Amino acid sequence: MTGTPLRVGLVGYGLAGSVFHAPLISAAEGLTLDTVVTSNPERQQQARAEFPDVRLAATPDELFDRAAELDLIVVASPNKTHVPLATTALKAGLPVVVDKPVAGTAAEARELAALAEERGLLLSVFQNRRWDNDFLTLRKLLAEGELGDVWRFESRFERWRPQLKGGWRESGDPAEIGGLLYDLGSHVVDQALVLFGPAATVYAESDVRRPGAEADDDTFIAITHTNGVRSHLYVSATTAQLGPRFRVLGSTAGYVKHGLDPQEAALRDGLRPGPDWGVEPESLWGRVGSGESPLTGGGRPEPTLPGDYPAYYAAVAKALLEGAPNPVTALEAAATLDVLEAARRSAREKVTVTL
Repeated sequence: MTGTPLRVGLVGYGLAGSVFHAPLISAAEGLTLDTVVTSNPERQQQARAEFPDVRLAATPDELFDRAAELDLIVVASPNKTHVPLATTALKAGLPVVVDKPVAGTAAEARELAALAEERGLLLSVFQNRRWDNDFLTLRKLLAEGELGDVWRFESRFERWRPQLKGGWRESGDPAEIGGLLYDLGSHVVDQALVLFGPAATVYAESDVRRPGAEADDDTFIAITHTNGVRSHLYVSATTAQLGPRFRVLGSTAGYVKHGLDPQEAALRDGLRPGPDWGVEPESLWGRVGSGESPLTGGGRPEPTLPGDYPAYYAAVAKALLEGAPNPVTALEAAATLDVLEAARRSAREKVTVTL
């Protein structure tokens, strides 16, 4: 890609904006971080310190007032703002990237997708964990037939956070779209659908465990895919002993992988993409085998492919500049929301939901 980089306006400079989006946008060939929108003086100071040439805006309206000066809007603000901000951007003629979940409902996601299609604009959803190291490794194993026919996929995104942190993510107000089902659940459900296709039925158990908590903090989702694979997905902030990130059981072998992809921790520590980005030590590699626990030496070590979050914005740039495919479409995000909505209903009504 050559020529003048596309100018990006980033709405929100909290965790999502400052840790994920801003560094990855800046690392992408063909993109430049033009403006950061935040009304928080400390976050404004942080953005200017990290990106000295960036322009600042206190409100999204300030950004949209000069929409003609921008080429892409990234929405990394609280969940309840995703749909109105994405709608405004599309109506202003600007392509949009929206952090997950793109909306509170699948219907809203499909309405956004229809608006983007009507306007001929890119609408992409930031599902960065499609580029986790373990997910990339599992996709490679499946493509090579190393596990045979997969029967069961177990995925865990667990944490031990017995004390509440506060903020909208833990709010019980439905308008905030908080709780782990929609936060971490967006990741694990998206991964399951990418790997094994559409869901046929959904069953879920969802609990509020911690004193003072308002939103779900310990949730289990069981998906039966249309091809017969069963996905068992766990998201929790109350797990005192963490399970394997992946446990994938097939007709000839299984794959077990512990530990989280290192990229989020690296970004939080202020590291930026470069040589050896996303590489983890051999001691954390998963194992492939059959008949014995990997914890007692069963199977062989499987080298973990490097994680590659920068690939997302590289793909966005190629989509805008060269007409390459959208890396994550709003309709894919809507399919994930179908499952999340079914899971919420299942947990509430204690039923299995057919999609």
